[in-house]
Amino acid sequence: MSSAGPLEGVEALLFDVFGTVVNWEHSITRELQAKSKGVDIDWNAFAKEWRKGYMITTRSVAAGGEGPSNVDVMHREILDRLLTETKWSAISNIWNEDEKKDLVLAWHRLSGWPDTTEGLYALKKQLLICTLSNGNVRLLADMAKNADLPWDVIFSGELLGSYKPPRNPKTYLGAAYHLTLPPNKVAMVAAHYLDLKAAASFGLKTVYVRRPTEDTVEERTGTKTKKEGGDVDVVVDSFTELAEVLPKARSLA
Repeated sequence: MSSAGPLEGVEALLFDVFGTVVNWEHSITRELQAKSKGVDIDWNAFAKEWRKGYMITTRSVAAGGEGPSNVDVMHREILDRLLTETKWSAISNIWNEDEKKDLVLAWHRLSGWPDTTEGLYALKKQLLICTLSNGNVRLLADMAKNADLPWDVIFSGELLGSYKPPRNPKTYLGAAYHLTLPPNKVAMVAAHYLDLKAAASFGLKTVYVRRPTEDTVEERTGTKTKKEGGDVDVVVDSFTELAEVLPKARSLA
């Protein structure tokens, strides 16, 4: 007896970008080290603090709080705040205004994971591939050129009027609306369980991609498909793997 594949009917994939498509932690740490001017601090820890500030702000805005609609503005505000903290006093004055502006633009230059470009091109042959990111439009366009990301459509929090997660219809349903698709014909692809949980609450299909810098070890190893007793539709370790399993996942198995 045949049964539906977990992604049956899906016509478009929406991709979380930071962490799922690009390795922000390695890229930002590398940029900070290149601009260290000989100051020896834990640059990886600073990169994580910068990212943590972004996560706190975007989730607050998604829940109805106040915050900038442009992530470049947000990244600069967080950077300036970090540089006033005692724990980062060693670097409080090492960068001038132009250097700080360029550091913010480092988020436009993030590198993809080893499987990213090959996997996206393979997936693009099968259906629509789109961002659904909190990044602003220019950031996502620059990143696409820098890392060779062949998007069909760029959806951003800046365009849709909010951020994700938590559960916010402006982002997940907004992207489906602009694709002229019902939610069940769209799948969210992310390395963040909470992102997928929010997408699923609006009827989108879900694909969990394990990335070593994202989620906890327990979440990465414990997230399972519905067939295995979990609550996402597909779990993969790379975009190239997703491109290989997608035909079966979209058909009757």
